[in-house]
Amino acid sequence: MTGKLRLATTSLAGCFGCHTSFLDIDERIIPLLERVSFDRSPLTDVKHAGACDVGLIEGGVCNEENLHVLREFRAGCRTLVAVGACAITGGLPAQRNRFDVGALLHDVYVAEPGLTRRGVPDDVELPRLFDRVRPVHEFVKVDYFLPGCPPPADAFWAFLTALLDGREPALPKELLRYD
Repeated sequence: MTGKLRLATTSLAGCFGCHTSFLDIDERIIPLLERVSFDRSPLTDVKHAGACDVGLIEGGVCNEENLHVLREFRAGCRTLVAVGACAITGGLPAQRNRFDVGALLHDVYVAEPGLTRRGVPDDVELPRLFDRVRPVHEFVKVDYFLPGCPPPADAFWAFLTALLDGREPALPKELLRYD
């Protein structure tokens, strides 16, 4: 890809750490902005991505809303990048996968002393939880994976500049993180 790249980002079930790490490119964001226009991202507060060249998605898929956002995002992105452990493997949110979701909700909202003891919330506005948190590639085609928890800022920089320069992204070993 050459020229001004249209970039979008979104987060599903996760901690938002990958977005924070991306912003840790610090002053390098200025030359990036000369070559990139942002669509959906925390920098723009756009809620629904339009057509874009590259979409960076972090977080696993844990509910119906996550799946809807993921599919809408994939449909608008020419290139989709799964960013971080949560998007690639389910990460920390997937720690609940070994437990029954119904039992967890009962324990939190009914059995244990806590907020209300009024029962498990069941408002129609709340997205239905899936039994398991799953990585994004189980639902849509992913073009690239940027591993780490979170990937370091230098990995984002190297990846995006490679795309902007028309090169296939290939990160040096020291920028690949599998933690």
